[in-house]
Amino acid sequence: MEWRKGRRSDNVVDARGEGGGGMRFGGGKGLGLGAIVLIVGIGWLTGQDPLQILGQLVGQMEQQQSVPSGAGSKAPPANDEQAEFVASILGDTEDTWNALFAQAGKQYQEPKLVLFSGQVNSACGLASSAVGPFYCPADQRVYLDMTFFSEMETRFAAAGDFAQAYVIAHEIGHHVQTLLGVSAKVDAARRSGQRMEGDNGLLVRQELQADCLAGVWAYHAQKRLNWLEPGDVEEALNAANAIGDDRLQQQSQGRVVPDSFTHGTSQQRVHWFKAGFGSGNVKQCDTFSSRSL
Repeated sequence: MEWRKGRRSDNVVDARGEGGGGMRFGGGKGLGLGAIVLIVGIGWLTGQDPLQILGQLVGQMEQQQSVPSGAGSKAPPANDEQAEFVASILGDTEDTWNALFAQAGKQYQEPKLVLFSGQVNSACGLASSAVGPFYCPADQRVYLDMTFFSEMETRFAAAGDFAQAYVIAHEIGHHVQTLLGVSAKVDAARRSGQRMEGDNGLLVRQELQADCLAGVWAYHAQKRLNWLEPGDVEEALNAANAIGDDRLQQQSQGRVVPDSFTHGTSQQRVHWFKAGFGSGNVKQCDTFSSRSL
């Protein structure tokens, strides 16, 4: 992938080495329900026991009430190639979604992407790198510990720069959902008592839509920059396949439990990324109305 063709975003915040950044949720009183659901979902994404992650985070929150809040606006150093890659991908998502929103008569609000190491404070709570990359709708920021890219290669056998770009674009897809009101509708359904998890649940549909929106971005980015090289698309599809609920559950616990799905199967994640990438049309990403995922 010739990622250097991309425009560098000014919205990358470097909070690495700061001992946490962002805002403390609930004045440091603990994780809210929304944050817990988010962490459980990301736990399944990374193939770890969500209860164990929650236990670790609660312990960290109890021990670190003095962690400074307020992620600054420090930009990454100019000689950090990995951060430059992130800025390039983020910049192109901005170009894509600014254009698509304008075509629909809307205005795109560019999110910040916070680079952190080890742990970070967000408006969704204190999180460690164990939860993987995540988007917090409460502060409209994406949080990324770049060691996850190494884990993708070693643990999930999902190497490649376009695979990493897919991960970033997926989280930006959640931001698009927030701006379009999708996330608010899912939250309202949660508050009304609707079941979120399961192979046909709202969380799965929300995550698969983010995969499709990542594909929409990839379509327009390629059309504009022609930056993909042979094998790049396969990298993204391999990454989507590697982090399906069924595959992660089989690896981590030796069995598949569809009732606990939060992100969709490997086949579904590949299908919906391809749906977005093949069409470049946001209308093709209506996973909530689709009978078959």
